[in-house]
Amino acid sequence: MERLAFNSSAAITEMRLARQVLANEMANLTTTGFKRSFEVSMKAFKAGGEGFDSSYQPQAAHMDFIQLKPGPLIATGRDLDIHLNDHTVLGVQAPNGETAFTRRGDLQVSVDGVLQTGNGHPVMGDGNTPISVPPDLKVTISDDGGVYVTNPSQPGIQNAELVATLMLRDASQTPLTRREDGLFKAHDKPSGSDFASGPLKVSVMSQALEGSNVNPQEAMVKLIEQARMFEQQVRMVKSSHDNDQAGASMMKLNS
Repeated sequence: MERLAFNSSAAITEMRLARQVLANEMANLTTTGFKRSFEVSMKAFKAGGEGFDSSYQPQAAHMDFIQLKPGPLIATGRDLDIHLNDHTVLGVQAPNGETAFTRRGDLQVSVDGVLQTGNGHPVMGDGNTPISVPPDLKVTISDDGGVYVTNPSQPGIQNAELVATLMLRDASQTPLTRREDGLFKAHDKPSGSDFASGPLKVSVMSQALEGSNVNPQEAMVKLIEQARMFEQQVRMVKSSHDNDQAGASMMKLNS
């Protein structure tokens, strides 16, 4: 019976990662441009060491690649909101100064005139430097990532002036993983490295955002499954304990 309790307690421990991943996904149901990455499954692992020669225990096997499946398109009508099409990712400057990538498209201009994402990451241009825009000018973004400005105080029709181009990369052929700061990086390159754009054309859609690609119904079903699996494993441990006690009582001599 000790093997039953051993495997059940090990399963409870190994399912912790899956529960944490699910909780993180549910917390980001409404996060702009959030992408699922972790996929967790259980496999049998032969335990080694004295007393474990014939014991197998469950072990979590996980894969952490960004899933660029598109989220819902949200029309906003705001000039600085962009929806990254297909497998396009946007280059930004990470908090440690390295180049990283994101799908978050709620852009804004800081008080210092730096174009940045809604969570404060400076947006990189094709020159691998943060994009700065002149103050008090209207900023618009074209489908190919061009950043244009016009002066709203001047009368008449103006020709928009190109000041920078967004660092856009097609990641259809490049596996991406999540950094500790939540941004993306190329799996097979050192942290902070750029990567060659893939064969698909990079493009954005202005005045729209991409919602999280976490499916609420699927997440809720997984949450129910996790709760039932936890309860089942706890019952298995309790049943093993009860069986041991029953067996021990049968071995007692009648007084």
